[in-house]
Amino acid sequence: MKTLSTTKLAETVKSKREQKGLTQEELSNRTGINRIMIGRIERENFTPSITQFEALANTLDFEITDMFVEKQKTNSFVALLSEALGENEKEGVDKLFSMMLSLRQQILLRSKFENESINRS
Repeated sequence: MKTLSTTKLAETVKSKREQKGLTQEELSNRTGINRIMIGRIERENFTPSITQFEALANTLDFEITDMFVEKQKTNSFVALLSEALGENEKEGVDKLFSMMLSLRQQILLRSKFENESINRS
């Protein structure tokens, strides 16, 4: 399945805009997309609507379909088992599990406290 690559879109918009000698403001005027949104697209912080996407593609001369890449399948069990991960990734998974366990304990304690408060009333 193909998905939009915000990285590829950001790189394409910025490089094509610069190749054409356009500022973000000028691109904004040509596409009708707010200049702030142009900057956010270039920083991978905003996904344009279909209409905005078409305006960018037409103005900057790129194919919309080129911005889509094959979605990589991930195996969450591999991550959970910490197999085939680097040391930093293993530390990250361990930290994530610790945070999840802490959160679960807080939820259980809060639930118990709330139930005791209701029973006292």
